[in-house]
Amino acid sequence: MKIRQFRYDADLVEVRRLWSESGPGVHLSPSDEPQEIQKKLEQDPDLFLVAEDDGNIMGTVLGGFDGRRGMVYHLAVKSAYRRKGIGTALMQELEARFRSKGCRKYYLLVQKQAQGAFEFYKKFGCEVMDLNLLGKRVP
Repeated sequence: MKIRQFRYDADLVEVRRLWSESGPGVHLSPSDEPQEIQKKLEQDPDLFLVAEDDGNIMGTVLGGFDGRRGMVYHLAVKSAYRRKGIGTALMQELEARFRSKGCRKYYLLVQKQAQGAFEFYKKFGCEVMDLNLLGKRVP
């Protein structure tokens, strides 16, 4: 297995399919449309990673860094490859890249029904924060 940076032209279709088939926790939204992914790649392309073996994408994670805090989005591993360390390897690489940018803390959102993801992140050292999440779509 190799972890590498996402390549828009080669990976977009397969990565979006992986996200859409991942089950509870990863949902495609307007932010995941191709033109939005292109905008994301202008910010920090080195934080969009895929795990592959012989050209087959097995997993992906999308990170962001605003200069102060990091965000983790869309960690997804194909069901046939789960529980083989791919998600852990992707997170370890993303953390290393956060660290190299000076990021000292990152956040992630886990939907309540995604209990497996919740347990994964807790084992990874993430802690539940006592917060209210607010959001608004910008019209």
